[in-house]
Amino acid sequence: MNVAQHIQDLSCEAKQAANIMANLSSAVKNDLLCRMADALESDATHLQHENEKDLNAARANGLAPAMIDRLVLNDDRIKAMADGLREVASLPDPVGEVTGMWKRPNGIQVGRMRIPLGVIGIIFESRPNVTADAAALCLKSGAVILRGGSEAIHSNSAIGTILKAQLTALGLPSGALQVITTTDRNAVSELLKRDEEIDLIIPRGGESLIRFVSENSRIPVIKHYKGVCHTFVDADADADMASKICLNAKVQRPGVCNAMETLLVHKDIAETFIPRIAHEMEQNKVEIRGCSVTCSLAPSAKTATDADWDEEYLDLILAVRVVDNLDQAIEHIRQHTSLHTEVIVTNSYANSQKFVRSVNSSVIMVNASSRFSDGGELGLGAEIGISTTKLHSFGPMGLEDLTTRKFIVFGDGQVRP
Repeated sequence: MNVAQHIQDLSCEAKQAANIMANLSSAVKNDLLCRMADALESDATHLQHENEKDLNAARANGLAPAMIDRLVLNDDRIKAMADGLREVASLPDPVGEVTGMWKRPNGIQVGRMRIPLGVIGIIFESRPNVTADAAALCLKSGAVILRGGSEAIHSNSAIGTILKAQLTALGLPSGALQVITTTDRNAVSELLKRDEEIDLIIPRGGESLIRFVSENSRIPVIKHYKGVCHTFVDADADADMASKICLNAKVQRPGVCNAMETLLVHKDIAETFIPRIAHEMEQNKVEIRGCSVTCSLAPSAKTATDADWDEEYLDLILAVRVVDNLDQAIEHIRQHTSLHTEVIVTNSYANSQKFVRSVNSSVIMVNASSRFSDGGELGLGAEIGISTTKLHSFGPMGLEDLTTRKFIVFGDGQVRP
């Protein structure tokens, strides 16, 4: 295969398809997404068969358990993908929305209308459900080219084939959804050159992938960087609530970007809370890497290094630090954040408001697990990912984030003097 020609061809097809998709009615787009959801569930057996090929290869290659968990497509996750498609179908269509209209002194009326960004290129690792989530959002606003990691090649290809079949069945351009099925690494480099056809690149994955894409793309990039998510347990926090939130944030799915990686504990409750949370984490096989105070209160903890405060473990490992007060917690987060998600557990309204105002990551939570930092959980339907880039979009990206606005002007013969 000539990779450069292949990427050029599918990029051109996507651009042509995007022009058609942009002018579809909401009813047609929503019907398409619902048909895609039904097809995923109908073909679940085939999908799981293809997924097992990826899982077998991952196990043979010694992938970490948390990484293998990201690959799994069981019944619940297939249903979740289908439900995500249906939820996006149920959301208001932002395309064509006029977000404002005002009249100028000369009588012309000026407004702004939402239009699709166009062709979105998404480069991602591990999780095959991204294929369905991205398709749902992008097809309701334009077109998408997906390049998943080689570790999920069979799963991504199967999902893409199932979804593309529904485009064809409705007489819509199949080029609106492109899944790159070659594992040739040059495909990414070639994709990043197609600035005439592709309007935006979104990389989702490890630090090396993000840096490569950012440094080599001719196309604007919105980075979905690593999730070094912090939880700060304040002095007056309810201990039961704090324990419940911390356990969920670290243990429920440790291999995802919204899992807690660093726990900060106010010194006034450290003597009681650190032993408790350390015991509960250890029962769930979590390794603790702590500051000197943490290690003195949790003997099984290992001493944290400077690097631990910046680490996205994606595993059952947790960095723990005792801080003097809220200000020190905020300062620690500012120094080590990846701008993803930060949490405060507190009964103080004043402290919660100071945390919300002072910490400028993309999602700030009060008394809730960082695991809620997800487009679906926040009411966006599915999500493209969680942007840690402040320009254009910041945080979980939904339908509206895949649009831009153009000016529309209405007159009755005015000319400029």
